[in-house]
Amino acid sequence: MSKKTNYSAKNIEVLEGLEPVRKRPGMYIGSTNEQGLHHLVNEVLDNSIDEVVAGHASEVSFHYKKDGSIKIRDNGRGIPIDFHPKFKNKRALEIVLSTLHAGGKFDNNSYKTSGGLHGVGISVVNALSSHLQVIVFKSGKKYSQIYAKGKAKTKIKIEKCKNNEKGTEINFIPDESIFETTQFSPKKLYEFIKMKAVLVSGTSIEFKVDKELIKDSTPDFEKFHFKNGIADFLDIINKNSTRLFDKKFSIIKKINENEKCEIFTCFNQNEKSSLISFCNTIETPDGGSHENGFKNGMLKAIKLYGQKNQIAKISNISINDLSDYSDIVISIFINEPSFEGQTKKRIIMPKLQKHLENLIQNEFLLWLNSNKKIAKTLLETLIERSLLRTDLTKIKELERKSIKERNKLPGKLVDCSSKGIEGTELFIVEGDSAGGSAKQARDRELQAILPLRGKILNVFSVSLSKIADNNEIQNLIQSLGCGIGKNFDLAKLRYEKVILMTDADVDGSHIATLLITFIYKYMRPIIDNNRLFLAMPPLFKIQHKEKIFYAYDENEKDKIIKSEFKKIIPTLSRYKGLGEMPADQLKSTTMNPEKRKLLNVNIRQGKKELNETEKLFESLMGKKAEYRFKFIQENANFTNQIDI
Repeated sequence: MSKKTNYSAKNIEVLEGLEPVRKRPGMYIGSTNEQGLHHLVNEVLDNSIDEVVAGHASEVSFHYKKDGSIKIRDNGRGIPIDFHPKFKNKRALEIVLSTLHAGGKFDNNSYKTSGGLHGVGISVVNALSSHLQVIVFKSGKKYSQIYAKGKAKTKIKIEKCKNNEKGTEINFIPDESIFETTQFSPKKLYEFIKMKAVLVSGTSIEFKVDKELIKDSTPDFEKFHFKNGIADFLDIINKNSTRLFDKKFSIIKKINENEKCEIFTCFNQNEKSSLISFCNTIETPDGGSHENGFKNGMLKAIKLYGQKNQIAKISNISINDLSDYSDIVISIFINEPSFEGQTKKRIIMPKLQKHLENLIQNEFLLWLNSNKKIAKTLLETLIERSLLRTDLTKIKELERKSIKERNKLPGKLVDCSSKGIEGTELFIVEGDSAGGSAKQARDRELQAILPLRGKILNVFSVSLSKIADNNEIQNLIQSLGCGIGKNFDLAKLRYEKVILMTDADVDGSHIATLLITFIYKYMRPIIDNNRLFLAMPPLFKIQHKEKIFYAYDENEKDKIIKSEFKKIIPTLSRYKGLGEMPADQLKSTTMNPEKRKLLNVNIRQGKKELNETEKLFESLMGKKAEYRFKFIQENANFTNQIDI
């Protein structure tokens, strides 16, 4: 039994000043890992950026020094240095640095729109720094003070300076007793500061890192200046995307006298997307009301336009059909934003969401009506994507029907007994007859047999829904167990080798081609990792008494007869199909790893070769018959060998 303890007033701990920050830093900066460390830069830099946004500063500089310190300076108004009316023996500068919830952001007259609203930013940085120096340039004087772990180590020192100098400079070193690491990432700092420069168009932000700290290609110095702000940035992030069309959708519009939104969108052909949002220059990686307002407004505009123009299947479109193929940047400047937590990763403002939704709906609808040809291309593409999404849903449902869930083998699969995949082989054979012979001939421990009925679907140009509805392909997908398309996972492939074993005739070649086409389009890594093979069953058996040879084509047959049966007329047997071959012969000629012949199916990996392969599949397996006709005209010289 545990000893009883009294719970009284003496058990109540009162934390004063900045002690709560040092006691529970995660409450204020999210964590004490690398992410929390970089958040310190955010807090200091945001104050300088707020001066820029308010129109009081035009330059900001950043310097990460080899001693581990960070220096941030602006040419704004400078932190107030006069004595505070509530604390007559303290200057405002000291109060801001050492007191939680003290700052100029509570007064709407000082900052209309700002990132730091809780009055904790700079004081939190001070509390979590082993050393911090603040310098204020104001009215021809220089005011400086040094802190350690949130406590003042010196009084405010006042010196003369040049009359034209103004602004605030913060130098700080993170406290290594608080953070898991105190080494900043130059690359992350570079990207972060570049982003801030994007959001304050026309303003210069200087970035500098001592060369000793850089271990990659990050530049040690750069002066950022984006004349067109977000528009310039969107061109940077969109440079590797293939655009559906060149025209952007953009909004630069006032919400009211002091609030505005800036939105730029590029529409892509390929499935490459990005959505980056900001509120008062602070990135909001978890989104929130402004992103939701954008998405809802865009979708409503699309559906209204589609209904008005009587476009079929418009109702199937979801916002993901648009956003998953678009590069989007959203930046809003608003009074008193409501963030979820001090780290400001998500905005929660229902009224703002509704306002932006209506604004974007009207603006995008106007844009669609003003760009009819572009609107037609966009909506046709969105409808196509929505249909593909429906198909993929069917495929995912199919993939969920794993062998374990069904408690039975798919189709007519006869599995091997090995629990691991090393040495295992799946033979995909045509028809029950061949399947019966293969089952008898196989190594039960390592070789599995999957008979397929006839020719499978040509998947090269059909919808995924048709693929999902095809029983033979269903059985194949479930037998292999590795999924298809975007959901393919080579690690889940149930066999070391996949072997296509079809008859040595035209029909057999056609079936093998259809299977290769399916694997190429939807399970390509099986080919790229040398896991797909073609079995080589013999076409002829040549025998005289106990002397037996097998030939794989006409030329080989003639050579064998000429060299091995000079004075004898052997018995010649031609196999019309694998089902006619006795199990022992099938085993020795085609399935026994020590005696058989296998062709590895692979693709040459050069850029030219890959393009040629894609063109070949398009010609032979695509929708356009004229491509196949042309290929046959150019390549066919075997008409006398066609099986009838």
